[in-house]
Amino acid sequence: MARTFIVEADGGSRGNPGPAGYGAVVLDPATGEALAEAAEFIGTATNNVAEYKGLLAGLRAAHALDPQARIHVRMDSKLVVEQMSGRWKIKHPDMRPLAAEAKTVFPPTQVTYEWIPREQNKHADRLANEAMDAGRIGKQWEPRDSRAALATGSARSTAARAADEAAEAAAAPRTPAAGWGAAADLGTPATFVLLRHGETALTPEKRFSGSGGGDPELSAAGRRQATAAAAALAARGTVQAVVSSPLRRCRETADTVAARLGLEVRIEDGLRETDFGAWEGLTFAEVRELHPEDLTAWLGSTKAAPTGGGESFATVARRVAVARDKLIARYTGKTVLLVTHVTPIKTLVRLALGAPPESLYRMELSAASLSAVAYYADGNASLRLLNDTSHLR
Repeated sequence: MARTFIVEADGGSRGNPGPAGYGAVVLDPATGEALAEAAEFIGTATNNVAEYKGLLAGLRAAHALDPQARIHVRMDSKLVVEQMSGRWKIKHPDMRPLAAEAKTVFPPTQVTYEWIPREQNKHADRLANEAMDAGRIGKQWEPRDSRAALATGSARSTAARAADEAAEAAAAPRTPAAGWGAAADLGTPATFVLLRHGETALTPEKRFSGSGGGDPELSAAGRRQATAAAAALAARGTVQAVVSSPLRRCRETADTVAARLGLEVRIEDGLRETDFGAWEGLTFAEVRELHPEDLTAWLGSTKAAPTGGGESFATVARRVAVARDKLIARYTGKTVLLVTHVTPIKTLVRLALGAPPESLYRMELSAASLSAVAYYADGNASLRLLNDTSHLR
């Protein structure tokens, strides 16, 4: 039988917007014992953004304890509870990506939400204020400084001690602070080296090439690019596993690299490219001529799908986020090469940065380029590299 956790979360801003922080705690519903705590000063933000970040931290801390658990979220933010329950629309652009990301931590069927009065949310509120107090003096909240500490005593179980360790990881400073002086207990991140496949015959012509049309092979230029990428990655010597989209152009690129590294290739369906529907094989100009209204809608919203039953970028983001979480869990502390496509790579970068969906339209990603994202034990990410093509010169 699946375990159940209670997640209580809160966030606050001294100014709205102003210096902001969040707090979250994972509780055992039977005993009320605190299994994990998380808190962080997040700089200048609104109350609502801080509350959403608190929710995310609480869900991630619970996921670290048991990804199969059922979660009951209790918050004193009516806005967050109603929006996450699907009863209110999310209109603010700063909150949409946070809400979307929160929905990817656990399957929605595993999570329920309840509004509670503020006086019943004191633990999370105290953590949020501790985080803001730490930020005021230029520091980050740490578990050892908490006045809302985890249960202590010689009778604690092994599970409780393990929860302590998870809580310490969940409360470590949010990257990108990792590059400047993060706590040493963040541990070795799961690092995804993101390789876009080499060119096909469609690439130089800038034709839509997703997962809903043909499955083109690499061109001669694409095979040369794959070989160059393999040589560069072999010289680095850090890749420990290779995962590929199921589409042929990625599998051929991945096979070239894996053969050079002496590794096998694992296929992950969630890394496939967007299904571009009736636009597959067409140029942008051709789509504008044939489907002008659909193209305008698609450029104006990541929720709009291409003509003929293709996938919206919002749909792809959900698929990619699920694949990301699965791969992070499988390759904790390892460096993994993901051979995939433009949209999945841009989506992973966008989610790592917490950027709005519209940022997809503002990234350049060349064939056979390398990017990299590191995922830390606290559930946060750090973009390390974007669109590096130095190995192709």
